[in-house]
Amino acid sequence: MDKIYMNQLSFYGYHGVFSEETKLGQRFLVDLILELDLSQAAEKDDLNASIDYGDIYKQVQAIVEGSPFKLVETVAQKISDQLLSVYPRLVSCQVKVIKPDPPIPGHYHSVAIELKRNRYEK
Repeated sequence: MDKIYMNQLSFYGYHGVFSEETKLGQRFLVDLILELDLSQAAEKDDLNASIDYGDIYKQVQAIVEGSPFKLVETVAQKISDQLLSVYPRLVSCQVKVIKPDPPIPGHYHSVAIELKRNRYEK
């Protein structure tokens, strides 16, 4: 299966279980791996046979910068559900949501969750 990678999409959202997160907000990064057949797009040099990356960005942005959720797991699931429902060519969607600066003690680069959803397993 062919893949489209979209890496480190950057947004500002208000997701989290702590009151500071929902009041002050924080950065979120999103990585996507979108699986679909790109052979027709490549052969015909036609965007209509692929997926518009700008549209994908806007769909993800609306979720991450929209209504707050307590868990990044929920954010990732909402992104996956949205993309699979809007883009019929999409066979599967792998979503990684990264919180670079979560309010937890310790030294680390970031925390993240990743999930993969397939159209035909729903």
